[in-house]
Amino acid sequence: MKFNYYLIALITVLNLPASTAVADENIDQLRAAANGAHRSDAYKSRNQFRHPAATLDWFGIKNNLTVVEIFPGGGGWYSEVLAPYLRDNGKLYAASYDSESEVEYLRLSHKKYNDKLAANPEVYDKVIVFEFAPPNKPLLQPEGQADMVLTFRNVHNWLNNDTADQVFSAMYQVLKPGGVLGLVTHRGDEHMVGKAWSKKGYVPEAEVMRLAEEAGFQFVDKTEINANPKDTKDHPEGVWTLPPTYRLGDEDREKYAAIGESDRMTMKFVKPD
Repeated sequence: MKFNYYLIALITVLNLPASTAVADENIDQLRAAANGAHRSDAYKSRNQFRHPAATLDWFGIKNNLTVVEIFPGGGGWYSEVLAPYLRDNGKLYAASYDSESEVEYLRLSHKKYNDKLAANPEVYDKVIVFEFAPPNKPLLQPEGQADMVLTFRNVHNWLNNDTADQVFSAMYQVLKPGGVLGLVTHRGDEHMVGKAWSKKGYVPEAEVMRLAEEAGFQFVDKTEINANPKDTKDHPEGVWTLPPTYRLGDEDREKYAAIGESDRMTMKFVKPD
């Protein structure tokens, strides 16, 4: 109640439209989460390339929504922003990897993510983790009840594993009518179609559009928040040549540091009402 009183007072004094004040409050909360003390300096240094507050705000996130994050990875980079932001009024469901996967990296990433949440309950105690691994574990939670699905830098993996159609279908099913899919992924040029390119991390926008629309989504908009025109997309180890991975080690490190993280598409889709 005190917060609402002060917000109304601020709107009155500054003669601001209520919608403007609420919008400013929303992005301020996102920025606070993105720069919170619970985040390492290494993770916060990625904010300059990933623009988490601006990206999530553009997707239309609100702190009272039910949100599903697809494959947060072992480090949970975006979960670090979403969990504290949604903790008091919303819900965060994390679709993690299969704990029984034959792929060791996936099993270890799942464990690392769960260990991370357990180590800081003041931030992560309300995150609901479940396993998602089409075709064996094909369903997302809470089916048909989510307001928003978010996925970051994952589409190339789904194409590589021949599960992209299943994942997009599951994302469609988990959303309420009118629910939003917010997607960020490494952006390839138009000719970069097929596994030769997705194995380097790059996917053309047209391929993402096709996958989303075939699943039933309607395209809403796209933004250049996460664009990087310096990314020439011809690196020997694909997107992982660039920071933060630096797969070539010290070889040409300054060159790749100057480029920054990969060029990324940022797109918004909706499940028709």
